[in-house]
Amino acid sequence: MPTKKTTPDIFLMIVTFTLLAVGLIMVYSASAVWADYKFNDSFFFAKRQMLFAGVGIVAMFFIMNIDYWTWRTWAKVILIICFILLILVLIPGIGNVRNGSRSWIGVGAFSVQPSEFMKIAMIAFLAKFLSENQKAITSFKQGLFPSLGLVFLAFGLIMLQPDLGTGTVMVGTSVVIIFIAGARISHFVGLGLLGMAGFVGLIISAPYRMKRITSFLDPWQDPLGSGFQMIQSLYAIGPGGLFGLGLGQSRQKFFYLPEPQTDFIFAILAEELGFIGGSLILLLFSLLLWRGIRIALGAPDLFGTFLATGIIAMIAIQVMINIGVVTGLMPVTGITLPFLSYGGSSLTLMLMAVGVLLNISRHSRY
Repeated sequence: MPTKKTTPDIFLMIVTFTLLAVGLIMVYSASAVWADYKFNDSFFFAKRQMLFAGVGIVAMFFIMNIDYWTWRTWAKVILIICFILLILVLIPGIGNVRNGSRSWIGVGAFSVQPSEFMKIAMIAFLAKFLSENQKAITSFKQGLFPSLGLVFLAFGLIMLQPDLGTGTVMVGTSVVIIFIAGARISHFVGLGLLGMAGFVGLIISAPYRMKRITSFLDPWQDPLGSGFQMIQSLYAIGPGGLFGLGLGQSRQKFFYLPEPQTDFIFAILAEELGFIGGSLILLLFSLLLWRGIRIALGAPDLFGTFLATGIIAMIAIQVMINIGVVTGLMPVTGITLPFLSYGGSSLTLMLMAVGVLLNISRHSRY
């Protein structure tokens, strides 16, 4: 076992806490009007987000001090538990419906989203399986098929909720890990074509998904329906200009942009802090991804490399999809912006994932 460093990657920790601090400020700024109207408490969402952040930070420091090899031992058990939760959430009376998706399980006054935790469970299991069977990954039957079969089984359960955004992130992250492990390009090309056909089928099978595609191409076809969020998001970003309207001065959060503290929080940030503020956030994410890649390259074994790669890929894919949606480059999918968007399951998961990265960094060669 490689020698452990006394300290983790401090730079990664600083970047994470900076993003978290900005997120807490923006959650309050974006949600204050809506929270005061609905709950008579402008700090309602901000207080809950601070609680989620506190839980996540405790979990991050706890996981940071657990050797990452432990996740290899428990990867299978954790994956099975997440599969059970994905099944339970589909049962009426256990799973709660929000915005048309049965994705949450109530725990007291709060809710847990099992699909969020499936993402990290799948990363850990694939890292274990591929590190132990790397030579088999070039074989479709022995390596690629079992890996992708498990991924698409989880994707199918997530789509029954349905939650295309979370499912897409999980599949994308898994494909990155499998590719890094050495899967053949020819296999990916064939499966990619099959996957595109399946993706088109999913879109066609649900009218609301087709509306999201058409509204993405031309949101003004249905400005009060499927194109509403996209238009309001662009109305927020446009007036922000170079320096923004000022912190707390957003106009779109006054009931124009629905629930701006969640998936479209970057639009409010761009409106209030402008191009400069938005660019600094993207710079912080770039620094976080750089440190994560560095940790993955310096990991002492294949399991650590694949685990770190999966975590970084998950964060990167979510950031790209969220920013793409908010700026009108992609159809609306319902993906949170890591560390910034309001949401307990998402924030806790991301901080736990950073905790794993920090532990790997304590063993990294760099």
